[in-house]
Amino acid sequence: MYRCCFAARCAPLLIQQNVDGSNFFNRSWAEFKAGFSDNRGNHWLGNEQLHQITQNSHYKLRFDLQARPNLTWFYAEYSSFVVSSEASNYMMRVSGYSGNAGDAFTYHNGRMFTTYDRDNDPWNSSPNKNNCAVYNGGGFWYWGCGICDVNTVSGRGEGFKWYSSQTGTLYLQTSRMWLMC
Repeated sequence: MYRCCFAARCAPLLIQQNVDGSNFFNRSWAEFKAGFSDNRGNHWLGNEQLHQITQNSHYKLRFDLQARPNLTWFYAEYSSFVVSSEASNYMMRVSGYSGNAGDAFTYHNGRMFTTYDRDNDPWNSSPNKNNCAVYNGGGFWYWGCGICDVNTVSGRGEGFKWYSSQTGTLYLQTSRMWLMC
């Protein structure tokens, strides 16, 4: 069992890194469940591990986002982040935004995880089989297909980006997600 240690120092845990918006995150439900990575730095911890870690302890979530073309870094932190079990399709709950990137991820609060082979988003567009993961080329907790697109292929669907009313559209070079105590 994983526990967050508030009394002692706790190192952030990398749960996602998309180094360049390639099609690396165009993966199946089983792959997102187990996790995957490559030697270039692309990484997904795994939905089952996210569930196991967050189910009984309080964790924060941080996004580090490098925007193109000037490679400026932005961040978004959320004071609470929980991933439910596979029986709930790894539904995600998030709250408590702070940062300078604008709040794109709260839009996805309460959504179930979607991959190209397991559609759990409410999107309706028949050319793309009504599936944001098919449209964008990567699995995620989709509500609409174009707000927080950190697992999306650059140049496909809505693109590899982060959108908020505070910052507008940040087209990304790199994205990272961190679990923090």
